[in-house]
Amino acid sequence: MNNVLLSKSARWWLVALAATACVTATTDSAQVVSGQRKALPRVGEFIGRIHRSSKDELPYRLFVPRKLVAERRYPLILWLHGGGGVGTDNVKQIEGDQVPGTQTWTTPERQAEHPAFVLAPQTAVGWGDLSSPELGPTLTLVVQILDALLSEFPIDPRRVYVLGQSVGGYGVVNLISKKPERFAAAIILCPTPGALTHVPRAATVPVWIFQGDTDLFGRLAGSRALVAALKQAGGHPRYTEYPNLGHDIWTRVFAEPEIVPWLFAQRR
Repeated sequence: MNNVLLSKSARWWLVALAATACVTATTDSAQVVSGQRKALPRVGEFIGRIHRSSKDELPYRLFVPRKLVAERRYPLILWLHGGGGVGTDNVKQIEGDQVPGTQTWTTPERQAEHPAFVLAPQTAVGWGDLSSPELGPTLTLVVQILDALLSEFPIDPRRVYVLGQSVGGYGVVNLISKKPERFAAAIILCPTPGALTHVPRAATVPVWIFQGDTDLFGRLAGSRALVAALKQAGGHPRYTEYPNLGHDIWTRVFAEPEIVPWLFAQRR
């Protein structure tokens, strides 16, 4: 059954990709309601979409690889933005200090080697509460978006990766602590510290945590405590601590030569 579904999805996308050459491009601010196939996503760039549930909605940007091959499924990178991406404009989460986290994966050279979807939702209210056993409304919508995209596109559910920085790093910890079975790996940059009550559930997820040792607001101690909690629960997190660097470490992190091969090697 899965092979039949994949085949249909791949064939649909081959037709869709060919059709994009005949479709007039919409403006960059165009929004597409999640799940509607009337407007074909423009391949090779981020397109703005909105996911609507019965109670709420969440804007997001989706990058679609330029070439999708029939009978093949592709990894997806989920980016949870930091403070610089907060808002509702559906733009800031892929601009400014969010560029390394979202666009390291979308260059033609990177896509030629590792074609992948990139999903960047945007929130104005944060990524939930680590102390709660529940995901919270925003991350619940993010999981709904993932489910919708897995139905719409040829995405490999065994290769869904979640990354985030600062408050987005907090969101990553929250997500993998509540839904560890959904993710093949996580990369966490300078996370805002939070409760570690549910963190042991994330011990099965391959995690790489990055932190500057002159960062403020308890982030250094928080990252070290996170690493310790994962290890105590039986996990094997990687941890890189940069001497004499503060909060702004994202450019350094995404220039690490091992980060790309490490991430794409992970599978559930």
